[in-house]
Amino acid sequence: MKTIFVVDDNPANLETAEQALNGSYKVLTMPSATSMFSLLTKTTPDIILLDIDMPEIDGFAALSKLKANKDTSKIPVIFLADTKDPKIEVKGLSLGAVDFISKQFSVPVLLNRIANHLHISELLNRTERIEQLQKGIVFTFANIVESRDKVTEGHIARTSQYIKILAKAMMSKNVYREELIEWDLNTVIASSNLHDVGKIVVSELILNKQGKLTYEEFHEMKKHTTEGEKIIEQMIAQSGDAPFLRHAKLFAGSHHEKWDGKGYPRGLQEEEIPLQGRIMAIADVYDALVSERSYKPAFTCEEAAEIIQKDSGISFDPLIINVFNKVKGEFAAVTKKQV
Repeated sequence: MKTIFVVDDNPANLETAEQALNGSYKVLTMPSATSMFSLLTKTTPDIILLDIDMPEIDGFAALSKLKANKDTSKIPVIFLADTKDPKIEVKGLSLGAVDFISKQFSVPVLLNRIANHLHISELLNRTERIEQLQKGIVFTFANIVESRDKVTEGHIARTSQYIKILAKAMMSKNVYREELIEWDLNTVIASSNLHDVGKIVVSELILNKQGKLTYEEFHEMKKHTTEGEKIIEQMIAQSGDAPFLRHAKLFAGSHHEKWDGKGYPRGLQEEEIPLQGRIMAIADVYDALVSERSYKPAFTCEEAAEIIQKDSGISFDPLIINVFNKVKGEFAAVTKKQV
């Protein structure tokens, strides 16, 4: 049976709500937000009916506190209101309330509204669980690919952190904000883990070669971009067109394109290159520079940043490089933490 908290400083209102809900739900009533937070340490309800006008901690302050805590932030909250003031409703909804119900409710309406919101909450939780499962499978797959390439150990974890830093900074600096605002950053970060998935078809002799690749070996290595796209297209065909797979395909296929059109696999130029590829290109090259290889020592973070800066407008998008220059210290912190 679902559990409902009813929080109101008026005993008569608590009694009315309890009578209306008993039999359908396990109802726990409390006279203040303070007592609610005390009980939340022991019990997590499926939904909270919350009065707005209460002493000590009012409904708005209580809701803000609920949303600030990761353990309670997803509990649906319905405000119990005395009036139909649009300004109050707007404020409550902006803070995260899912609905408003008048204290002069009819029992069928109250039960219907609660049932609807519990159903929505369950659907959201189910969707989140499915997405987490999908992302977990993808991350495991990416780690399997990386385990074949001993040269780039830790590359996936580092590049995903670089992308997070860069994308957030781009948003704050209004660089490609119109496109970035459409992204779910957590989804994009998860999808970036598949940027090298095409390496699964590349020989381990090439992946782990000590020394520079021959022309023929490099030609084979370059195929990991288009092969990665094909693998992700198969995932899409089997599981549906999930957003993180769409992003993953763009990361895989375009992260070796260059701003001047001299990259691979398609020789795309400037903004023909998907934004995912332009961002990953910087993260990917930076990580290669600061990592030791059989054919070169690791560059310092300062040297790597300088090399990337010199390639602005050649390999990399100049607007994104301007942002990179402002967060290169954060990149260095990630690098040093992983060492």
